[in-house]
Amino acid sequence: MGFDVFGVGNAIMDIQVRTDDAFLSSMEIEKGIMTLTDDARQKEILDALSDHKINLCSGGSAANTIVGIADMGGSAAYACKTGQDTFGEQYLDEMKTLGVAIEIAATKGQTGTCVVLVTPDAQRTMLTSLGISSSLDADDIVEAEIAKAKYVYIEGYLFLGDSTKAAALKAIELAKKNNVKVALTISDPFLIDICRDQFQQLIEGPVDLLFCNEDEAKALTGKEDPIDCAQAIHQHCENVALTLGKNGSIIMHEGEALPVEGVEVNAIDTTGAGDMYAAGVLYGITNGLTWQQAGHLGSHAAARVVSQLGARLPNPLTADEIKALLA
Repeated sequence: MGFDVFGVGNAIMDIQVRTDDAFLSSMEIEKGIMTLTDDARQKEILDALSDHKINLCSGGSAANTIVGIADMGGSAAYACKTGQDTFGEQYLDEMKTLGVAIEIAATKGQTGTCVVLVTPDAQRTMLTSLGISSSLDADDIVEAEIAKAKYVYIEGYLFLGDSTKAAALKAIELAKKNNVKVALTISDPFLIDICRDQFQQLIEGPVDLLFCNEDEAKALTGKEDPIDCAQAIHQHCENVALTLGKNGSIIMHEGEALPVEGVEVNAIDTTGAGDMYAAGVLYGITNGLTWQQAGHLGSHAAARVVSQLGARLPNPLTADEIKALLA
């Protein structure tokens, strides 16, 4: 069986908690960004939240996108590393139940975790301990699996570690060798300071589709206007999907800027909005939709996910629902 999309990324168990700005201040946590932590700091945060209700979900940026594609009826696979622990077992069970193929067996060690702190303004602040997921390496990438896909989807966070970067570059190399398209998501504005040259090489080289948000596009290009940013990236990259939060997105395809409107919604938690947008676009372009239609689907999927707690669609989207959304 072939895959619409083969994802490569971190396996992170999301631990979602509603809290307030006072808690962030008391724990000296910078609001609204993702911060990498170690196991000791993660335990300190979790201990301080012991009286809060928590919600567990198998996550990771690319994993959320891959699950979104499966929830829309697409076929998907994911390369990641989980630990031989309770979180790891739950992670693999959840992904398999959702229909996502994972070939890599659990490894001795702790599964990565991400404490997602959601404040009343729907902002999410993430504290991530990568655990065993940071040991994903080039040997874990299997050519025969990559060759079955229409697209390979690479998470930008992988470029923070030597072995995970090697895994990402191996997946891209094997995709190109087997005529599989490559999509890259920047993942976070702070990565551009660290990985700018690497990202630039990929955008100017093997990447067929770049996902980024407005802040990432500005940091990448040095320009202020989103259209100018999208056009600057499009000079080097065949397709660009630039998200603008509640204002929708811009898709660059064949020299044309395709505006996609946002969907009005009461946002409760912005976790996974960009991931779910990417799911809609990737599902669309691998299942016969136009780029504009794929952008619309991405907008609707993102709107659904921010209207509730967590980075997953509340219910899978049926083919009839997708058709109705695009009508």
